[in-house]
Amino acid sequence: MITIFGIRHHGPGSARSVRAALEKLRPDLVLVEGPPDADTLIPLAALPGMQPPVALLLYLPDRPQQAVYYPYAEFSPEWQALQYALQTGTRVQFMDLPQANQLGQAEADAADPEKTGAPFDPFAMIAEAAGYSDGERWWDHFVEQRRGQGDVFGGIIELMAALRAEADKHPTPDSAYNLLREAQMRTLIRTGLANGAQNIAVVCGAWHAPALTSLDNRKSDTQLLKGLPRVNLAATWVPWTYDRLERSSGYGAGVEAPGWYDHLWHNPTNLVETWMVKVARLLRSEDLPVSPAHVIEAARLADALAVLRGIQLPGLQDLGEAVQAVFCAGNPAPMRLVRQKLVVGQRMGQIPEGAPSVPLQRDLAAAQKKVRLEPSAVFEILDLDLRKPLSLERSYLLHRLNILNIPWGLLQGASGAKGTFHEIWQTAWRPEFAVQIIEASPWGNTVVEAANARINSLAAQSADLPALTRLVDAALLADLADAIPALMFRLQDMAASSTDIPHLMEALPPLANVLRYGNVRQMDTGIVQRVVSELVTRICIGLPPACSALDDDAAQAMFSHIQAVDGAIEMLQDDEQSAAWSLALTQVAAQESIHGLVRGRVCRLMFNRSGSPDLIGQQMSRALSPGTPAAQAAAWVQGFLHGGGQALIHHPQLWQLVNDWLLALPGELFATLLPLLRRTFSLFPAAERRQIGELARHGRAAFSQGGAANLDLVRAASALTLVKLILDPQRSQSQ
Repeated sequence: MITIFGIRHHGPGSARSVRAALEKLRPDLVLVEGPPDADTLIPLAALPGMQPPVALLLYLPDRPQQAVYYPYAEFSPEWQALQYALQTGTRVQFMDLPQANQLGQAEADAADPEKTGAPFDPFAMIAEAAGYSDGERWWDHFVEQRRGQGDVFGGIIELMAALRAEADKHPTPDSAYNLLREAQMRTLIRTGLANGAQNIAVVCGAWHAPALTSLDNRKSDTQLLKGLPRVNLAATWVPWTYDRLERSSGYGAGVEAPGWYDHLWHNPTNLVETWMVKVARLLRSEDLPVSPAHVIEAARLADALAVLRGIQLPGLQDLGEAVQAVFCAGNPAPMRLVRQKLVVGQRMGQIPEGAPSVPLQRDLAAAQKKVRLEPSAVFEILDLDLRKPLSLERSYLLHRLNILNIPWGLLQGASGAKGTFHEIWQTAWRPEFAVQIIEASPWGNTVVEAANARINSLAAQSADLPALTRLVDAALLADLADAIPALMFRLQDMAASSTDIPHLMEALPPLANVLRYGNVRQMDTGIVQRVVSELVTRICIGLPPACSALDDDAAQAMFSHIQAVDGAIEMLQDDEQSAAWSLALTQVAAQESIHGLVRGRVCRLMFNRSGSPDLIGQQMSRALSPGTPAAQAAAWVQGFLHGGGQALIHHPQLWQLVNDWLLALPGELFATLLPLLRRTFSLFPAAERRQIGELARHGRAAFSQGGAANLDLVRAASALTLVKLILDPQRSQSQ
């Protein structure tokens, strides 16, 4: 006897129905839609450490990026079929076209431009006929939220047969592919019968169910499967996440709401009430005012909405509308939080230690355990104090993984005194990292070994000085002692031979960053210090000629380089280097032939260092004189005011120069320059813009005097007495 259970992947109603049907049927063989290449991995699904969501990963060992995932959640019908078989000792196998053939066929089809076309969605037809917006909502209401015990699977086969008949009128490239898969499924069913099975349960996608009811076409199936291309594969289990089960993630068999389906699976009764309690707990954790009365009222509203729609139980749409109306007072903003954390969910699975893995995976797992960083699908913020050994080891691990192109952590910034002792990381583990670990495994069997090898390889291929300095920075931050000597030797050679001033300027900030972290990370930065000193000297000598004859694009690039070098010089806190840099800036500012944007930026940096408006006032006066082309003058203003307008607010002389220049512009020219000036001023903080507006409205003198003509001297004297008492109470009492 052969019993076919047509299901939808990752459907809690289908999973519940399949589990109940298997317990009633008691088959002696269970065939589950899945890759036969992974049959040997099925027993691992019964181990205590296996917690869904998980996925089977099949990949080409020599090209791991060519990989296929088979995800399973606890509410997946296939997972429940596997669990039933493993718990009862029933023989179980996967039943589909082997991925060795599917990937082989994909390579053969890749160059065939004819194998394209728009997919045909037969479920959209039935949903439209039933009055639903899409096929998924129709299936949810009639299958996944179903509470009856009738023969749902017989009805599914009948419905799918009708839909397949309609789909035959709209053939697509997938049609031929499905014929291959179904031929293989029928072949494996026949093999099961030939091996003595008498009561076979077949769990497959609903679409395939009608094609498996007849086994008479043995000859045509054999002919169809003959000569298929094949590749060698490796397979393992990997953790998965609910957001990767979601359809919008790009997963073809994905569902709209994995977290909601998890709720459906674990709450066969009191569905609405338990969901509202979850929502209330979430919103209260975010300090939103939610009371038990909200829960009761929202549950009542969801039930009422279901009645209005003529459905037996409230669906996700009804619950969402009730939550927004009652909990959120109509505000849609909190609903994004509800969707992210409850509707989609943030659960991440686990796999047992016995699952096949490459040595690099095992070393990474040991490193994660050592530094007490558990992979999690939830975005978390790590504030690492690098003076503490555990935090330093965590930093090393995250930097090493970034070198291996496994971005478990993204460096957000630093805090504290110049960021020396702290790093801020945002971490979130993604399922695809499993493939990236396999891709990185040829570099070495441990994280340290692989990171050393990869950064050496990148350095050997780098012919660009800025890129090489970034590699030096990365190697030192990751504490890759084996890679650093060769990197520094190559860096010295390349820095000594480079004559490109912009390249030298781009190379300096990463090395300054190395020196900044040198003390706390206990690095030997002597070689870096020598390279930095040489770079600073050559940059200061070459800066004035490098700034000449620049067009607008080149001036913008030089503007960024100067800004970055100035920050690096300030970070280094070396008096000789600061003096040399200040002299170079003075030389650039004195050359009127240099692009206004660069000269303006240089003058602002000089002003920031000296704080004296007199010298800068002379530079500004020349830059904004009537003889200077208006476009160049506007560029000078843009460069000078980039980053803030405090210089104008606190120094009347500079304000007056800019104000007079603006007033002297002809109307037509002013309209031409207005977008540039507006963009410059729009970057100021709101408080600065407000102060500048007050200055422009009342005039500089009135604003700076603060209304001195109307000052009440009698009241001021009373105020001064109180101020003296506050500042020096003992002296005031003695007087």
